[in-house]
Amino acid sequence: MDGQRLFIANAAHELRTPLSVQRAAIQIGLDDPLPEHLIPVREKLLTANRRIERLIDSLLLLAQAEHGPGSMEPVALDALIRQTVEETAADGVVVTADTRPVVVEGDPVLLGRLLTNLLQNAVRYNRPGGTVHAGLTATGVLTVRNTGPEVPAERIAELFQPFRRLHSRTRSADGVGLGLSIVLSIARAHRADLTARPNPGGGLELTLRFPVHTGAEPGDHRAP
Repeated sequence: MDGQRLFIANAAHELRTPLSVQRAAIQIGLDDPLPEHLIPVREKLLTANRRIERLIDSLLLLAQAEHGPGSMEPVALDALIRQTVEETAADGVVVTADTRPVVVEGDPVLLGRLLTNLLQNAVRYNRPGGTVHAGLTATGVLTVRNTGPEVPAERIAELFQPFRRLHSRTRSADGVGLGLSIVLSIARAHRADLTARPNPGGGLELTLRFPVHTGAEPGDHRAP
């Protein structure tokens, strides 16, 4: 397990470095002043570069989650949720939270990514003026509900498969199709049950049931 984590860390470095060099070369080599016909070419190259970087980050995170948490410690899940809500770019969508104090045993970095992916997914696949609500009960049940296009119940399982999207839910082309796959892997690594169902009126409702930690008090963990 340690050897695999080291390989993932090294792979992340080796894959990101040439992409960073490529991005810098595009920005510097095709800097203004440019002939007008080359300006859209530069933007397309930079957009493709950023998309590949996001894809690599997501694949490496998925591999890390599937190989298990690096460290397990008490984490204040309610505080992590509130912080993640504050840091989520709403993009015209109202994001709210209603949490009760809950401590879970887990990897704070992976749990932060789980929450970030959940909320970003709920914002991305929404509608202008829509809403996202995150609720956490005292028994460790987290529910994230959003508005948006209707999701057929028979196709919900597809949402958790890598690189699968439902055309009816696509509001943005920014995603790489791994957000909920990563959520599922992190949830399994923390022995949390994940279920999903269509939200009445459109959108999706995802529910995670975490084992509640009853030991020592957690530290002040910040979302990654």
